[in-house]
Amino acid sequence: MTIFKRMAIQEGASRLEPDELIELVRQHGKSIYAFCYRLTGNKADTDDLYQETFLKAVELRHKMDASRNPKAYLLSIAIRLNRNHRRKFAWRQRIVPTSELDAATGAGTFDSLASEATPEDAVLSLELRSMVQDAANRLGDKLKLPLYLYYTADMAVEEIASALGIPAGTVKSRLHTARKLMRQALEVESP
Repeated sequence: MTIFKRMAIQEGASRLEPDELIELVRQHGKSIYAFCYRLTGNKADTDDLYQETFLKAVELRHKMDASRNPKAYLLSIAIRLNRNHRRKFAWRQRIVPTSELDAATGAGTFDSLASEATPEDAVLSLELRSMVQDAANRLGDKLKLPLYLYYTADMAVEEIASALGIPAGTVKSRLHTARKLMRQALEVESP
């Protein structure tokens, strides 16, 4: 019996058991973390968002439905939490503006360079990844979120629609538009 079926049976349960939380993290942890990293762009904020996502899932465990996709539910929690953080940050910046901090950490750069065949290949690969990431970051949330869910969280169109609360046709349209804009941006930037 899966944890969500047990949770559905125990509607009156007052707390999520530790083994059930561990099972949630085991099943969906890597894809949730990768998606959180795409949303935030740095390790510290990713760690915070990842932890808050599972804490909120525990808090909202009574709303989890065994017949629906729990991964989509967890991703939608991460999206809402990230949106709230950005909204609060923007509000704080309007009240007391601060100087911009460099968010690029360069984590994993040396590991990825070591796995490349030649130094030239490593530099080209790093440049290409940087160009793709920059092009994706220039997209608005309406286009960026379906793109990240599709490619980093490996979700189907129907799952993305469920997570974002929009029709599947809208997801397809946004994916098409995002791909087209990414292609245009990368064609202009490439030498």
